Amino acid sequence: MSVELPEAKILAKQMSKELLGKRVKSTHVQHYEKLQKIGMLNKDIKAFDQLVDGVVESTTSRGNGIRLKLNNGVNLILAPEYGGRIFFHKSKKDATGKFHLKVDFADDSALTVRLTSMGLIHTIRDDALERSYIFRRDFNPDVLSPIDPEFTSERFAELLSGNKRMLKSVLVGKDAVVVGLSNSAFQDIIYRARLHPKRKAAELTKEETQALYDAVTYVLLERIRLGGKDQFLDLYGNRGSYTPAMGPNMKQSTCMTCKTPIEKLSLGGGHIYFCPKCQK
Repeated sequence: MSVELPEAKILAKQMSKELLGKRVKSTHVQHYEKLQKIGMLNKDIKAFDQLVDGVVESTTSRGNGIRLKLNNGVNLILAPEYGGRIFFHKSKKDATGKFHLKVDFADDSALTVRLTSMGLIHTIRDDALERSYIFRRDFNPDVLSPIDPEFTSERFAELLSGNKRMLKSVLVGKDAVVVGLSNSAFQDIIYRARLHPKRKAAELTKEETQALYDAVTYVLLERIRLGGKDQFLDLYGNRGSYTPAMGPNMKQSTCMTCKTPIEKLSLGGGHIYFCPKCQK
């Protein structure tokens, strides 16, 4: 289950409610060796000691990433991108489940973070933030977030105009024109926009570009409104209620509109489910 922009936004908002003004008492890292080898956790676990005695000043999200900023110049950057779990515990005694990082606060509450696939748990100082790939990718003000006020249909059309790449690379990945979308949201969006996965941005008509813009904004805002996707667990363990219109959940199913069997293709390093009749 991908934690994308909507789920990261939900988690950051809930963290703001629970963590602002709290002082970090201690940190605990476990089962981290494999994560370190592939760069998903600090190479030196002592880096997490820098969080101790810091007070949480803000929790923000942009794209798929979440930033906890402390008053001692240290940040905790989290990106639970593929099935990660971040939970708040009113008492640290309740934090007995599986986790990779546990942050204990002075008031006896705790935050646990566990990655179940790809993702990131990094402690990094303010003056080194630009070294973080996730920070550069998600908090880059030069790349639009689809829920920013500046993300208008006119601006979106400008970004797509003349872009000869296929839609997936335009909307997903390090060279995307927006932040916060991954393969999961992409399938849902292009199905709702009635566009084939292999279409190129520059080939879209004005009407198709508008349909794509409408689908992007609808999917993201609706996921936020409904507490995230139906496989997502928020900070308190509550499950989201948004069910994608297209994706792996439609495997061996038929299109809800035309009843045509759903097909799958490999594209851009992942599998795409689509309706061959509705999506042209």
